[in-house]
Amino acid sequence: MPAPEIAAHSQDHHVKTLGHVLQVDTLIANSTIDDLRAITRTLLATGTPSLAAHLQRRHVHDCVKPTQNNVLARARSLYGAGMGFTSLSLLSSVVTATVGLRWEQEGSMADILAVIDADICQAIQSCKEELEGGRVNDLGAARETINKIWTGVEDSSRDVEVWGGEFPYDKTASSIQCWRI
Repeated sequence: MPAPEIAAHSQDHHVKTLGHVLQVDTLIANSTIDDLRAITRTLLATGTPSLAAHLQRRHVHDCVKPTQNNVLARARSLYGAGMGFTSLSLLSSVVTATVGLRWEQEGSMADILAVIDADICQAIQSCKEELEGGRVNDLGAARETINKIWTGVEDSSRDVEVWGGEFPYDKTASSIQCWRI
């Protein structure tokens, strides 16, 4: 049910604000998750740069201390929101954490690492879009993020070579090698 109309001649700013909030609450309460995703995408795509920047800052604040169980979900959320470099920084810690681990060529760990490799490639694509869209304020920090993930990938490659395993980050290595910023 829509919120009651507010008369244009009303001088009470709080009443207008309350009506607007009630409309938004009604929309949220009656929308499906797909509707809310579409609304959010449209809002971010057509909104002002300051709106997107505000939402990104808020999202970064919420993702400062991710737990191990939801690192991939947070990384996906970040690169999905157009924050590829922030996501890539988070994923580089995952790559670094795999150095020193051992796994079977066919098994659940190998499957998980393949998913992580694909996530990193998606984050790299998001980084490219961030750059092309002019949303990178600090190119030096962006390069540092790329160098950090590249160092982790190289360390993993050397480690896997030592114990004769299968290198899990082939797609990531190719994506980084073909990309110059």
